[in-house]
Amino acid sequence: MNELDFDHFCRMIRERSGLVLTPDKAYLVSSRLEPLARSEKLADVAALLSQLRKGAPEALIQQCVDALATHESYFFRDGAPFEQFASTVLPALLQARQSTRTLRVWCAACSSGQEVYSVAMILQELGHRLSGWKVEVLGTDMSQPILSKARAGLYSDFEVKRGLSEARLNRWFKAEGPVWKVSPVLQEMVQFRTHNLLRGSAGLGTFDVIFCRNVLIYFDVENKRRILEGIGSALAPDGALILGSAETVLGVTRAFENMPGARGIYRPTPDPIARSA
Repeated sequence: MNELDFDHFCRMIRERSGLVLTPDKAYLVSSRLEPLARSEKLADVAALLSQLRKGAPEALIQQCVDALATHESYFFRDGAPFEQFASTVLPALLQARQSTRTLRVWCAACSSGQEVYSVAMILQELGHRLSGWKVEVLGTDMSQPILSKARAGLYSDFEVKRGLSEARLNRWFKAEGPVWKVSPVLQEMVQFRTHNLLRGSAGLGTFDVIFCRNVLIYFDVENKRRILEGIGSALAPDGALILGSAETVLGVTRAFENMPGARGIYRPTPDPIARSA
């Protein structure tokens, strides 16, 4: 693999997705891009990188970005954040939103949709408490192919058994041959949209809860700050940001502070001076 071609590829991926690739990731790059090189009828990955450096169609570049992205996801991942969402975050918001009776949730970098549908299940299970409310759940990701899977709502037996209880599986899914189909009730409740977190949050509106879990770990501090500040501009002043168990705002931005009694959940810093410090 030509060093100049590899360096160009790493810069391109970082500019487009924020993903930081170092020389020790050459094997990862090779393994992820090999199927794409074959589909393009190129001799090998080295030939693909050479073509990218010389100039390649936008569609091919996006395919490379998609190939390098990690799309690990499963229902109710890590458990605790969803329990806190249901027991701590939602009750406070339902009380605060009684006058408007609206609730918006954003699942950023939602991958193949399991997190989005997990949130939708919790909201549906509130039953009459949300009767007459306008509830929106938005899932975004920069990969169009992975969003197509999310929209389809079809999951293998292996996928539904990662995090779903038997009761929820039977209530919210229907077996269709070798796969499981998400209930139309959940599908009608959610929307999916292509979005790159590095581009900010303009046009998405304001949200009461934002899930941004297990994605910041792939970015350097500079891009983490960009992403968190972009998310902050889309979060209601009394809203909640839910991060992954290995992620934090500490040492990255002062735009958020810990929500008392809720680990891994943050709220906007109320003091504008502290936010900009």
